[in-house]
Amino acid sequence: MPDADVKPLHDKRFPNEDGAYREARDALLLAEVKLRRQVERVAAQRRALPPGGAVREDYGFEEGDPARPVRLSELFGDKETLLLYSYMFGPAMARPCPSCSSMLDALDAQVAHITQTVALAVAARSPIARILAFKAERGWRNLRLVSSAGNSFHPDYHGEAADGSQWPIMNVFTRQGGQIRHSWSSEMVFTPSDPGQNQRHIDLIWPLWNALDLAPQGRGDFQPSLTY
Repeated sequence: MPDADVKPLHDKRFPNEDGAYREARDALLLAEVKLRRQVERVAAQRRALPPGGAVREDYGFEEGDPARPVRLSELFGDKETLLLYSYMFGPAMARPCPSCSSMLDALDAQVAHITQTVALAVAARSPIARILAFKAERGWRNLRLVSSAGNSFHPDYHGEAADGSQWPIMNVFTRQGGQIRHSWSSEMVFTPSDPGQNQRHIDLIWPLWNALDLAPQGRGDFQPSLTY
């Protein structure tokens, strides 16, 4: 769709803005509209992916207190799609990843909305008791957290390297006719980053960076912490 479709630009003005500001803001507004269209084109391309690989086993996780087994297929509930995030909280880590935790802080508040359409869960390699202890410390109320300590899900779906180090990655699975297939993952985490950027592979679901991008100073060199 050509840019002409969004012209003339709106007639709203803000107190004491001058002509130079409005000219620059209108140019930025056109760029923002172009970006919105590109985001939708990419989303449509993502939705149009052919079916991914069939899951080779119905992975067994643990959840709850007392711990109980739960299968990958059960994480879907009554939904056809499952978003399953690999949380960087391995058994050798003293504390979980601050960046993952920041993203999950925000996601916890959106669970009720997201799960009207798709299922959502978070898997970590630590034992379930350790995961739940941090959940309580963090004040998360809604996230479904499971332990993958007893299965190979993390290494199979690239949440863990051969040396045991952890990777943050969102994997999406679909279930149709009883068959579970992989649909998409945030594998941009494994691509080269551009100068001054990291891979930004889960920025789509991480409000922190979208908020900072609105500020004149941008993201700067800020990195999330577990405490401030």
